[in-house]
Amino acid sequence: DPRDGEAGVGLSQALRAMGKYEDAAEAAKRVLVTDPKNIEALLEVARAQVGRGQGFYAIEPARQAQALAPRDWRAPSLLGIAYEQAGRPEEALAAHRLAAGLAPENPTVLCNLALFYASHGDAREAETLLRAAAAKPGATMAVRQNLALVLGLQGRFDEAERLVRQDLPPEAVANNMAFLRAAAPGPAGPPRSWDAVRTAQ
Repeated sequence: DPRDGEAGVGLSQALRAMGKYEDAAEAAKRVLVTDPKNIEALLEVARAQVGRGQGFYAIEPARQAQALAPRDWRAPSLLGIAYEQAGRPEEALAAHRLAAGLAPENPTVLCNLALFYASHGDAREAETLLRAAAAKPGATMAVRQNLALVLGLQGRFDEAERLVRQDLPPEAVANNMAFLRAAAPGPAGPPRSWDAVRTAQ
């Protein structure tokens, strides 16, 4: 039933979890044909576009969701990431700060704001926010691993490794530590990849 918005949103979420971002966006858009003010569908379109690295196309549905639910932190948090991907850092920071103002205890919101600061060279502020996020109930592995990333990029490898080992198997620990030593200032080998995931809810 194409009029079943809940099922359509669920399909979009499942497709996004499988990495099928374009299909996820299309599933959510089909919900919006019959229910253009469906906030969950609007957010799913935005999440799918962010997931495929096309944040520019997430901006409008996230804005619409924000207009419909101005006290909901999810839309501005998504907007922050979307603006970052679109190369609009001032708007990104404003959106992340709005989300943090709406949900100051939410670890996802704090983590996303921290990653903005980290990507713009402010490791100290990023660390402060990530430590606060990691201490909140409901903090995920991704929050702790991103704190490890920020610590490692400051050359604090022992602290970073302790955090990495809390959540990851030995081979992933070795991979992440190799990445950190390569990416941190100083001579090192080529970077590989980091086994943590950005938290976009």
